[in-house]
Amino acid sequence: MDEKIKALLVGVNLNDDPDFENALKELESLAEACDMEVVGVETQNVSQINTGVYVGTGKVDEIKAVAHMLNADVVIFDNTLSPMQLRNLKDIIERPILDRTNLILQIFSSRAQTREAKIQVETARLQYELPRLTGMGEVLSRQGGTSGGMSNRGAGETKLELDKRKIRHRISELKKELKVVEKNRETQRKRRLIQGIPQVALVGYTNAGKSTLMNALLDKYEQKDEKKVLAEDMLFATLDTTIRSIHLPDKKEFLISDTVGFINKLPHNLVQAFHSTLEEVKYADLLLEIVDYSDENHKDQMKVTEDTLRELGAEQIPCIHVYNKCDGIIEPLPQIRGDDIYMAAKRGIGLEELVEMISSHIYQNYVDCVMLIPYTEGALVSYFSENATVKETEYLAEGTKLTMNCLLKDLKKYKQYVVI
Repeated sequence: MDEKIKALLVGVNLNDDPDFENALKELESLAEACDMEVVGVETQNVSQINTGVYVGTGKVDEIKAVAHMLNADVVIFDNTLSPMQLRNLKDIIERPILDRTNLILQIFSSRAQTREAKIQVETARLQYELPRLTGMGEVLSRQGGTSGGMSNRGAGETKLELDKRKIRHRISELKKELKVVEKNRETQRKRRLIQGIPQVALVGYTNAGKSTLMNALLDKYEQKDEKKVLAEDMLFATLDTTIRSIHLPDKKEFLISDTVGFINKLPHNLVQAFHSTLEEVKYADLLLEIVDYSDENHKDQMKVTEDTLRELGAEQIPCIHVYNKCDGIIEPLPQIRGDDIYMAAKRGIGLEELVEMISSHIYQNYVDCVMLIPYTEGALVSYFSENATVKETEYLAEGTKLTMNCLLKDLKKYKQYVVI
């Protein structure tokens, strides 16, 4: 078994930030999601950030000593470092330096499965790396060129410009490729809209239980294991948008989508790169915001979700708040309070009640009616048997009488057969 990379975490508490402790705890989870072992945590309270080395100059020496003492392989800072800070810290501490953005990018790289996700992650990673090549001319000059100050420096800068040009070219290629993928996604989306099947999107903080809920619904209503999605107790287990059909006993159907979870300080490059994936949320008829009720910071996490939805332009879509992982905290379960439900998806508690809540939102365009369909229109009777909730069937001399709950558009389309 490979030995884990040992990480020393560094957090800077700027002006007594109330979220400082939570952010640091989350950084530890991110490091563990990268299969690292956290060997220590260094913190500092400051009133302003040091533009050169992020922390105070005395603190840098302290971090260096602790890193050596704990035999840390890498030092991770809980914020995005500027290219200059990154370079200076690496020179002083003499250890690889990562920041929160870099760590999240590494997790995304290891989790990406589909071509789309891989393109999105690589684009975000290269956009992060591009400005951080600046100022590396001195390092590059030692790698090639002859001895002598100015000539060496020139060779280094040329190498730097070449590297930057290669990265810009690669980003351009990736964006073109992503446009093709996005076009295919748009075509699929239009096809789904034409079908008129209601769409429900799972949103929420990473590791809140979105994939677990999707699998629980698939278990109950579809019973097809091959349709299930990866559900792991780890950050960002899901990167790719997965869309599944849920067929209910009353013949109604809806589509449910599971996508990448949100997190505090999600790098802007990643939000941009994953915009086409996250955009699926905008086209939903209903959002299910999954909340990990067992996490003491769930209210802060809901705020992050709210802000991200606003950034995506999806804040106006009707939403049910699904407070998950409530077993052992709230009894009895499930409990429904308005558009909030308290449940436990992993144990299958509250699924039927949640589906009833979903139905009341998305099936408002269904109506009760009675139709008398001539025997010559047998195909229409078959259509309603599959696409409506038929409550009663009578065979009369004039034709088949159906008492049912059907789509309003079907009622209008076949109004010549309506009796009541």
